[in-house]
Amino acid sequence: MKVFLETYGCQMNVSDSEIIRSVLAAAGHEVARVIDEAEVVLINTCAIRENAYRKIYGRLDTLRPLRKRMFKEKGYFVVGLLGCMAQNLKKDMFKHPVVNLVVGPDNYRALPDLIGKLAQGNQKRQQEIDVDLSEYETYQGIDPKRFDGVNAWVTIMRGCDNFCTFCVVPYTRGRERSRPLDDVLGEVRHLAAQGFSQVTLLGQNVNSYRAGVQRFTDLIVAVADVPGVERVRFTSPHPKDFPESLLLAIASHPNICTHIHLPLQSGSNRILELMNRTYTRNEFVGLTEKIRQTVPNISITSDIIVGFPTETEADHQNTLDLVKAVGFDSAYIFKYSERKGTIASKKFPDDVPPEVKTDRIVELFDLQRDIALKKNQAKIGTTLKVMLEGESDKRPGFQVGKTEGNMTVIFPETPHRIGEILPIAVTDATAATLLGKSQSLRMPVLTG
Repeated sequence: MKVFLETYGCQMNVSDSEIIRSVLAAAGHEVARVIDEAEVVLINTCAIRENAYRKIYGRLDTLRPLRKRMFKEKGYFVVGLLGCMAQNLKKDMFKHPVVNLVVGPDNYRALPDLIGKLAQGNQKRQQEIDVDLSEYETYQGIDPKRFDGVNAWVTIMRGCDNFCTFCVVPYTRGRERSRPLDDVLGEVRHLAAQGFSQVTLLGQNVNSYRAGVQRFTDLIVAVADVPGVERVRFTSPHPKDFPESLLLAIASHPNICTHIHLPLQSGSNRILELMNRTYTRNEFVGLTEKIRQTVPNISITSDIIVGFPTETEADHQNTLDLVKAVGFDSAYIFKYSERKGTIASKKFPDDVPPEVKTDRIVELFDLQRDIALKKNQAKIGTTLKVMLEGESDKRPGFQVGKTEGNMTVIFPETPHRIGEILPIAVTDATAATLLGKSQSLRMPVLTG
């Protein structure tokens, strides 16, 4: 059958969708180019924030006419909710009239059989669900079906044992389990042979990677040593157990990128304790100082939650002060969104008014934007190594790439192929983007 697959949410979902495409292809299904051609629509979902839920429900509403037409023409139409939202809400997803398949992140191997049952059932009311969490599933032996590009996401572990009180991940992706090191290396070697210049190692907390006696530092060094891999990235580590050996590996291996995404979540010790983050603000600042001492030119980015239950103005000011002290290169800043089944949803009322959350997120965003702008302007006049990723969507005649520190750089078109690393002279900067020109060719200076 023709299957249309949409993906929402994090990089882990992107990686999972690549696994899903592989499972479906092995069963003889093909990818539909447009949704109107599809007999099966699968939506890989996110459960982190309420806004993600609203997007999915809105998308499901648009499928009502297609469902009506397909049942009339073929007698069946499969609409599957996959991923974290499916795992979190389970049978409740069947309350939406177009949904007849619900599958959690550990059950994608079952998709062909479940789709087949729905197609053969020939009944509008038939439903299939598989949301059992696994202690062992890592999708070992499946070669993810990727689109061409520069970067390949490589999931090295699944699940999470941290149980931050705001987070639904331990309940939607289960407990931590890691892939064998040799299995990961086999995938990376295959990627290098396919021409992928960069791999990004994924885990809910990569620091927790365990495969026998092997730890994450052992894995990332082994990946960096694979011929053909020009750059290695990873996301995300947890501040509570950041190993010094990983910093030394970054410092000593030129193709391990000088970028660490280090989620803060709050700068208030009281809120950090309520979140069960297991570190203090001083410990977080100390870690960032140690990181910069070991790898001086490193880029540190972060995640911050605004308006966690009981957050006071003093707590918010603590976060502002910490952001000033650390000086993140960039940060993703979100309003707290209560998630069903989390510890916070059971213990703490969502008592910070929406307008207060809005005021605080704007203040924090403005501060971070000013910090990022100053950091980026300091790069003007320097030359950076930029991996070419493709054409710029917004500037015809220009290309876009990423620095080792994961900064986006826009520059006039060059004859180089994607995946090549170019010396780019920085000529201007915004808070989110560097502008420049290639040093390998005579190019006009790009400004504005």
